Amino acid sequence: MSDLTPNSPLDTPHPMVFRTGSDQPWDPEDLAMAKGLDPTPKNVERARRELAELGPKAIEITVP
Repeated sequence: MSDLTPNSPLDTPHPMVFRTGSDQPWDPEDLAMAKGLDPTPKNVERARRELAELGPKAIEITVP
């Protein structure tokens, strides 16, 4: 391992922390972005409906 390689993703100057799993609350914006969509009002509304209809399963379907 070289001196330039971080020991973990959290050692980087700006760590990217991804939310995964349905064990935590998700906002419609989070779900839209997890699907690879821009958080436009239309996409956020669609995600809001999916969360209301499917609950945690909406997350599990999107983020395995």
